[in-house]
Amino acid sequence: MTQKTHAVRLHRFGGPEVLSYEEVDVPPPGPGEAIVRNHAVGVNFIDIYVRTGLYPSPLPGGIGYEGSGVVEAVGAGVTHVRPGDRVAYCQGILGAYAALRTMPAAQLIKLPRGIAFDVAAAMMLKGLTVQYLFRQTYRLQGNETILFHAAAGGVGLIACQWARALGVKLIGTVSSPDKAARAKAAGAWAIIDSTRENIPARVAELTGGAKVPVVYDGVGKDTWEASLDCLQPRGLMVSFGNSSGAVTNVSLGILAQKGSLFVTRPTLATHVLPRSRFEESSAELFDLVDKKKLKIDIGSSYPLAEAARAHTELAARKTTGSLILLP
Repeated sequence: MTQKTHAVRLHRFGGPEVLSYEEVDVPPPGPGEAIVRNHAVGVNFIDIYVRTGLYPSPLPGGIGYEGSGVVEAVGAGVTHVRPGDRVAYCQGILGAYAALRTMPAAQLIKLPRGIAFDVAAAMMLKGLTVQYLFRQTYRLQGNETILFHAAAGGVGLIACQWARALGVKLIGTVSSPDKAARAKAAGAWAIIDSTRENIPARVAELTGGAKVPVVYDGVGKDTWEASLDCLQPRGLMVSFGNSSGAVTNVSLGILAQKGSLFVTRPTLATHVLPRSRFEESSAELFDLVDKKKLKIDIGSSYPLAEAARAHTELAARKTTGSLILLP
């Protein structure tokens, strides 16, 4: 039987004002699907990319990738979850900004009892992003010195803690003294204030001129050149986000000039397939949280109806830690 719920929808691309809070139908689950009642929903920069059309999506449509809640019903063929299970998810079909949703059951992972719904919604996409960055894209072994931009953001604070757990020296960039303190407390080895310090010069100073083997850059356009200048010869530039705008018109010759550098533009979607990898990555994340090596910082929470305010404050870089919506 079709149910009614409230969800945030997109009818056109644009600013936060295009986010429409409305009543929608929730169809019964078909084969391979499940109905999940969300208890919390994660807000991420990728949602802004979808809202603005940087990452095109069908219109009208839902928005949001990440959430946690309880399974209410499952369709034919679904065996790995059942009604009553606590679950979390972070990829796949858009539509997490909803109180209730029908979705592919393959995207759901069972949530350990010790992890609260708000924590799960705040950490799945960001935590699994750090997992693939640190354990798959460039597999850190320990003792490396690395550069991580936006170290006081939702992904950054998890990265600081994960690096510390691995025995890695993380140099984090931030934009204010308050954010510097947060990143340092989370485990950053050193901090660079990007508003008043020269990033490559400071990295060279901190590393005794050696620079770093890998840069993790989720900022994009504003930090592209500086990131390349922080790399050792044959170092890897990991450009995994565009919070300041997309990197465009890049000449491959610059990579040769700066030391035969490597560049990759990874996304989470290709690092959680097949499902066995999704399960393994999630298990590693859950284990670190369970052992208190990762503490998820929920910077702000908003009612689902105020998703536009969450987007406005996230885009203005007024927030730290993770943002969640509460249906």
